[in-house]
Amino acid sequence: MHRAEQDHLLTDLLPAGELRRDEPMAKHTTLRVGGPARWFWPATDVEALATALPRLWEERIPYLLIGHGSNLLMSDRGFDGLVIQNRCKGTRLGPLTYAECGVSFGSLFLLTARQGLSGLEWAIGIPGTVGGALVSNAGAYRGNIGPLVRRVRAFHEGTVDTYGPEWMGFSYRDSRLRKEMPPRTVVLDVDLALEPGGDPDTILAEAKEYQAQRRAKQPLEPSAGSFFKNVNDRALAESLPGLPPPLKEAGVVPAGFLNMAAGCKGWREGGAGVAEKHANFLVNLGDATATDFRRLADRVKARVGAEFGVTLEEEVLMVGDWS
Repeated sequence: MHRAEQDHLLTDLLPAGELRRDEPMAKHTTLRVGGPARWFWPATDVEALATALPRLWEERIPYLLIGHGSNLLMSDRGFDGLVIQNRCKGTRLGPLTYAECGVSFGSLFLLTARQGLSGLEWAIGIPGTVGGALVSNAGAYRGNIGPLVRRVRAFHEGTVDTYGPEWMGFSYRDSRLRKEMPPRTVVLDVDLALEPGGDPDTILAEAKEYQAQRRAKQPLEPSAGSFFKNVNDRALAESLPGLPPPLKEAGVVPAGFLNMAAGCKGWREGGAGVAEKHANFLVNLGDATATDFRRLADRVKARVGAEFGVTLEEEVLMVGDWS
């Protein structure tokens, strides 16, 4: 299908007035970098999204679904297709809480906490949407979203269907959704099993303690959160002086520990830097490009590999045209 035909199809398929052209993706990612999306659609109705996706698949129009852009590095060339920003925010609260995937993860925690539903205390302060949390099996403070999932509704290989949690293939900071590049499967909504009968004040107090710890450790500059995954390697953990005993016992080495031990803290490439406050945060110091971040990440990986013999894996997804 030629570009003119794609333009015509999209203007017919999507709600009038909502389709944008050449939208700067730096406006929609927490790293504040990224070139233009050829088309951009802020989707607010989950059923309209469920209707549009099979047509996009059928017509082979390239698309990329994003939430708050908190775990993305969009290339400076941008995305030559349709970027869909999921703004579908419906919820139904209860022991089995329903959430559309465009709802803010932090907002969902607050809504459930006020109803005395526990299980998401660790989620406070995690940027992004429920959909983004599902993509990367987000977690913190020994909690993550995977064990809470009871059902997802997803668009996969041309059709919308309902799946159990095992279909998601959750593992540490990973799911089946990260294994497609470019990503084509889209989770529309989810049921999460939460614990009823809690005291809202107690739940909120626990979450505020987590939030205080997070704020004390994390830099203020624009970032994508933790850039690299932690390393599961018991032999390496046991060999590292200065690694706390609980981490040695668990065989987990934080990426930030390795980056700092390798001397990467404070490094810069153009406007991108390794944060002084936390060495697993790559931050925008004011005028960074996506290429700056890519070069900095590659440089950190090379140094850590040379020092410790491990290859760091990005938690952040690199999308768009990197040719």
